[in-house]
Amino acid sequence: MSHPLLQATDLTIQGDGVTIAPFSLNLGSGERLTLLGETGSGKSLIAQAIMGTLPRGLTTSGELLIDGTRYAAADVAARRTLWGRRLALLPQEPWHALDPTMRAAAQITESHRHVAGLARADARQATQHDLTELGLEDAGGKLPGELSGGMAQRVAFAAASAGGAPIVIADEPTKGLDAPRRDAVVELLARTPRAGGALLTITHDIDVARRLGGEVVILRQGQVVERGPAQQVLSDPQTEYGRRLLGAEPSRWPAPPPLTSAADATPVVTARGLAKSRGGRLLFQDLDVSVGPGEIVGVVGPSGCGKSTLGDMLLGLASCDAGEIEHAPGHRLGLQKLYQDPPAAFSSHWRLSRLLDDLVRRHDLERSAIAPLMERLGLDGRLLVRRPGEISGGELQRFAILRVLLLKPRLLFADEPTSRLDPITQQQTLSLLVELARERHCGVMLVSHDPALIARVCDRQLALGEATNVNGPAASARPLETASA
Repeated sequence: MSHPLLQATDLTIQGDGVTIAPFSLNLGSGERLTLLGETGSGKSLIAQAIMGTLPRGLTTSGELLIDGTRYAAADVAARRTLWGRRLALLPQEPWHALDPTMRAAAQITESHRHVAGLARADARQATQHDLTELGLEDAGGKLPGELSGGMAQRVAFAAASAGGAPIVIADEPTKGLDAPRRDAVVELLARTPRAGGALLTITHDIDVARRLGGEVVILRQGQVVERGPAQQVLSDPQTEYGRRLLGAEPSRWPAPPPLTSAADATPVVTARGLAKSRGGRLLFQDLDVSVGPGEIVGVVGPSGCGKSTLGDMLLGLASCDAGEIEHAPGHRLGLQKLYQDPPAAFSSHWRLSRLLDDLVRRHDLERSAIAPLMERLGLDGRLLVRRPGEISGGELQRFAILRVLLLKPRLLFADEPTSRLDPITQQQTLSLLVELARERHCGVMLVSHDPALIARVCDRQLALGEATNVNGPAASARPLETASA
């Protein structure tokens, strides 16, 4: 290696209650580094500081060496010419990276043409290759709002990587993807270092870190807790926090408290003979669904199989092609949804305190319930002065859970509600969700691509598309319900 491709020296981020201690990294040709750690520990802020896209109110200092050229970390303008060509960011939130008015294929083609410099015909051919490789053959003609969260994530991945930048920063590139799609994205990420580039990955998925290999850094509260080769850190962590992090993988969780509601209790929702097609493709048909008070039902299946669509139908947000849906009587706020992508569910213009205040006033809720729920969800009160785009994805995900819990729903459709959370925070958050669902007799339909999580949290499962049964308490609690597709 003649020189580092990416080097950060004493990178420091401060402001608005945030302090990221001096952080350094050195990535040469063919090398890879993965950042793990708790939600809000500064992983994404480090990536944004390198790119020069920190939220307002935050400042950075230190020095960067990018492909042989030195930059002051605070000199944002000097690095913008590198975006897409020498330095690429695969963003955590696809909705922040995609034009909502532009079809998927056109966005990827634009990157191939204007960043990579391909001719029009070559750019279109490269786009089709990208779509096929990512399992998006039918998505090219769709707008981002017509895609599932996992599909939008892959489109953003293809658009960001089309320029062929030798230095790639991937922020949660596999969240919301089923295992086969996750493995495909990991394989695509690995191509950058294999081709002589450098890869910096931010993830909460410990298995992704294992597959990528290289070096691993564990962060907590802006500090480096542990650092070393992936095989060593992820098999034999030397710090107490490192051991807690690995011990919180869903496969190691204890079973939830048993469901104790009466067997003859009226279901919060009952659906019979549901069918739905989208874009000329049948998602499911002859589907029967019921959820009892306090029951947690897992919803599994490959990306794009109709999990989110099913939730919208049960909540009255989308029509069904066939079948009927009946809800138990309850208050007008009884049907609620936790969205797969929290940024799409929050106004970006207002502080979080204002958004919660508006909710409390509009629905005459108990303001006194906010602080205890924030504490139970591990949310710092200082975050309330920020806007949704100024906090981490995991923090915003927990604010979404806080907001919906204030409404005390009877039926909650939770669409990947913890996909942005580290294993420790994910376990704590889902334990709280299950506990409150049992206490309040709220039926929950929980979508996840993690079979171990579903097995540990849910009373039973509903499989859509090509999904199959999984091992664990949830699978054996009651017979698996399946839907034909």
